Amino acid sequence: MELDPLILSRIQFAFVVSFHAIFPVFTIGLASYIAVLEGLAFKTGNPVWLKLSAFWTKVFAVVFGMGVVSGIVMSFQFGTNWSNFAQASANFLGPMLSYEVVTAFFLEAAFLGVLLFGRDKVPPGVHLLAAIMVAVGTFISSFWILSANSWLHTPAGVELRDGAFFITSWREAIFNPSFPYRFMHMGLASFLTGGFVVAGVSAWYLLRGREVEANKKALSMCLWLLLIIAPTQAVVGDFHGLNTLEHQPAKVAAMEGNWETSRNVPLLLFAIPDQANQTNHFEIGIPGLASLILTHEWDGEVPGLNEVAVEEQPPVALVFWSFRVMVGLGLLMIAFSAAGLILRKGGRYWRSPWFLQGLRFMSITPFIAVLAGWIVTESGRSPWLVYGMMTHAEGLTPSLTGGMALFSLIGYIVVYGLVFSAGVYYLMRVLYVGLEDTHDDDEHEVERPKRPLSATHVPFEIQHADDDMVGTAKPVNQGGH
Repeated sequence: MELDPLILSRIQFAFVVSFHAIFPVFTIGLASYIAVLEGLAFKTGNPVWLKLSAFWTKVFAVVFGMGVVSGIVMSFQFGTNWSNFAQASANFLGPMLSYEVVTAFFLEAAFLGVLLFGRDKVPPGVHLLAAIMVAVGTFISSFWILSANSWLHTPAGVELRDGAFFITSWREAIFNPSFPYRFMHMGLASFLTGGFVVAGVSAWYLLRGREVEANKKALSMCLWLLLIIAPTQAVVGDFHGLNTLEHQPAKVAAMEGNWETSRNVPLLLFAIPDQANQTNHFEIGIPGLASLILTHEWDGEVPGLNEVAVEEQPPVALVFWSFRVMVGLGLLMIAFSAAGLILRKGGRYWRSPWFLQGLRFMSITPFIAVLAGWIVTESGRSPWLVYGMMTHAEGLTPSLTGGMALFSLIGYIVVYGLVFSAGVYYLMRVLYVGLEDTHDDDEHEVERPKRPLSATHVPFEIQHADDDMVGTAKPVNQGGH
């Protein structure tokens, strides 16, 4: 069987992006949470906030490192697998990626070390500033990346001449029509991910009676956050859907499994899309609800896939079911957030085993929802690489063979598997130790070397002969050495 380099290249990029995406969506939300904890500690002096901040900073360090390692190779693929696209889009994507490095990576590099290692070396205010700057840096990074990605969906401010994109308006290109909605949607997704992970881990500790006071505070904070963010995400998602309907109607038609342009379209809860025959099997739906959601009218017109040439239709079944996974998990998040509010009376939110066990399960769901959402977004754009202007086939490297694409795909899977295994191992060690791994500042001061290579010297003890004599030092006998 002949290997198709286009299919393999798309699978490879999808794998790398999906693997990488789960890390930034967590660290963006977690960085903001750490900044809030540092602010509370600075204002109140309560050691509980410092303990929580120190613990989650360790988690952040591991996950941030995994995200950096997994994200480095993504830009390489533009040159190896998508050279035509890289050359055509260089006038726009080149500066955009450079802006991310200059404005976000430099900012994070300057303050990340202070956040991770400077707690006992800099004033508390400086450490708080470092936490805030790292959080700001994560959002600046997501700004440039999401702007560039949104441009692929709703290209603006450019014109295609002789196979290359030329900028006609930087403002229109950066703030393209879908960018504001996608930026808000992903920002809220990051807070949801961070909130549910912190809530799930805190619930796990509470079930075991570990650091009850600190984890009770952490869980309470997260439940208040989720109560606000989860419903807000549904509202922003609705606006995002309306924007997608305007600019990418074929994607919306695939999301709804709607083949014929019509009115009073039902919201399908279940169906088996048959793209070969341009129909669905075993439909179960709510009459008129899709029209109401998409047009805010019961008899609103919803576009059908029959308006698009078959070769330009996205993979309907994949988009259809990924969308339902994302929405279903979003509704579940809202339900748990509401349950947390109900259980607040009498402190039942941290005393109810069933609720705590449920939060443990929910800590995984944001990652699944984010991946499902990315599948909807990226697969729904198919076969367009730059929507309406360049297809995936046109952007592929001409000299790339199926064997080369398969070899690199297998290599990425092996390397990423090792990275993920090592990262999870160290992350589990951090979680196993928990918040109990704390030391007094005085102990840190005694154990920290004061000059280069001092940690390699033989320790000395001070003996005082009497009040009139200064201490004399001699090496401690250690096993005859």
